[in-house]
Amino acid sequence: MALPANIPSPSINSFHIGPLVVHFYALAYLVGIAAAIIITRRRWRAVGGDPDIVGDIALWSVPAGIIGGRIYFDITTPMNIPHVWYGVFAVWDGGLGIWGGIALATVVGLWRLRRHGVNTAQFMDAVAPALLVAQGIGRIGNYFHKALFRSPTSLPWGLEIPYQYRLSGGIPDKYLNFSTFQPTFLYELIFDFAWAGVLVWLGHHGLRHRKIKPPGLFALYVFGYSAYRVFEESLRIDSSVYFLGLRLNTYIASALAIIGLVWFWRIQRRPDREAPAPAPDSAPEAAADETAGETADPAGEPAGEPEPASASASAPASASAPSQEPHEPHDSESAHG
Repeated sequence: MALPANIPSPSINSFHIGPLVVHFYALAYLVGIAAAIIITRRRWRAVGGDPDIVGDIALWSVPAGIIGGRIYFDITTPMNIPHVWYGVFAVWDGGLGIWGGIALATVVGLWRLRRHGVNTAQFMDAVAPALLVAQGIGRIGNYFHKALFRSPTSLPWGLEIPYQYRLSGGIPDKYLNFSTFQPTFLYELIFDFAWAGVLVWLGHHGLRHRKIKPPGLFALYVFGYSAYRVFEESLRIDSSVYFLGLRLNTYIASALAIIGLVWFWRIQRRPDREAPAPAPDSAPEAAADETAGETADPAGEPAGEPEPASASASAPASASAPSQEPHEPHDSESAHG
């Protein structure tokens, strides 16, 4: 059987389970989130962290990411908001800005990490490759949604886009008669998985025989993905806010690529210091306090303190003196982060 000359668009974008309509776009995001949680749990456990914390972080960060992504989309592309009263909330019709999603999810995630008292830098390195995997899986949803295509192309891997989706995609009229376009969903899927593999490799082997200091992998995630998006923005022809002839996202991606690279450079130039534990363990402190309380004598003096000679000499004289009632030692309680 002959292979198709181009990548065909899927004929459906949803399916039914009884009365429930399941959109592939949403399903891909859910699968991506689940994969990110599983990967982060494994990576966090590998550095000595409690994997159960990952579920709590996701419970707060995922909704924050959706909210932040939608806010960014509404602000930067108001022309694409559906013209209904709930249009600003209609995430089921597509429209999540990755920059806003990552930004708000990071802020909320750091807040929860501090509440748990864990090492935020190490956790950021643990989650960085998982974010890329989640984003790559999410791009499969864009394929079914027919939303992530760019400039026309005659390449054999061009993506066929039906005419009605060309109209709804906000592309200029001069491109409406083209039928195949750059499959940027596929480009980003490949890049996301490849860059995730690079981050995992660097985490194990380091750079120039030097271990990557946390959160260096997260800084490389910011740099790498942003640099890729500069390339992707150069292919986009859909509606956008422009400034000095360039798309707004081109400026944002360029700035974040520079910030990520400088951030990584500064992290690696920090003086070496002993790496803190992923999470504070209150058990040793509590055990030490309890031991100290038990080894203290009733008057509060350490049991092992040698008795002065004068006190030993006067012991027979003081034996007839009434003894003082000892006080019960108190165990100290340690606060749990």
